Amino acid sequence: MARIIDGKSISAKVRAEVAEKAARFKQQYGRAPGLDVVLVGEDPASQVYVRNKEKAALEAGMAGKLHRLPASTSERDLLALVNQLNQNDAVDGILVQFPVPSQIRQTEVIRTIDPRKDVDGLNPLNAGALASGDTALAPCTPLGCIRLLREIEANLAGAEAVVVGRSNLVGKPVAQLLLLQNATVTVAHSKTRDLPAVCRRADVLVAAIGRAKMLNAAHVKPGAIVIDVGMNRDEHGKLCGDVDFAAVESIASAITPVPGGVGPMTIAMLLENTVTAGIARLSAR
Repeated sequence: MARIIDGKSISAKVRAEVAEKAARFKQQYGRAPGLDVVLVGEDPASQVYVRNKEKAALEAGMAGKLHRLPASTSERDLLALVNQLNQNDAVDGILVQFPVPSQIRQTEVIRTIDPRKDVDGLNPLNAGALASGDTALAPCTPLGCIRLLREIEANLAGAEAVVVGRSNLVGKPVAQLLLLQNATVTVAHSKTRDLPAVCRRADVLVAAIGRAKMLNAAHVKPGAIVIDVGMNRDEHGKLCGDVDFAAVESIASAITPVPGGVGPMTIAMLLENTVTAGIARLSAR
């Protein structure tokens, strides 16, 4: 049976590390690291995510503010707020919770956030730096995937990694981060020919395709490490990942559960990104 990779305990470890860094930050710079979150509208899932982020930031000894805007907010007004936060020296990280209402272009929001404060790692300058192998703020979920892998496999050099999914939020950046760990990386997707055969090459299989239980026993090499980024509902309305956990657990050497695997890591890495961004910006002066 596979080892279950406990994202809850590992994220708690990361948050404890962040709290120590935040305390040193405050001692050095005279204030706590600042994370400002912007929520436009009243999407129920977004409200839950934002509450969890706010709670985790406070527990880590960080400062910041939640900006709640009505669903009718114009793109111009949202971008004006983002620019204010760009100019605010007490703000080290800016996160605009997506999705935003239809009158606002998500790409414009991403481009407007100062890359030095882009703790979601989505600004094209950060994405380009990551693709070039330079130091950059990277998206939080991919960072969480790598941290989970490093907790159970210290050396990924030379490992065959297959990432199923090519989104800008997860698939592409996690592939870049795996390359930085010197893994040999293949990016597959729903149009890949003979997807099971491609996946069976993987020592590390990352599922980020957004389809409930799409990957099963036929996709997993015995002994592989499986990182399941998916968050879906199955036919019974129960939370599940992109991997059929029950079918794969006896084949893989280690696997993340859904929930309780990658999910808790996303907020932990957001906090780490905020402290990292603040230190980089202030130490460059």
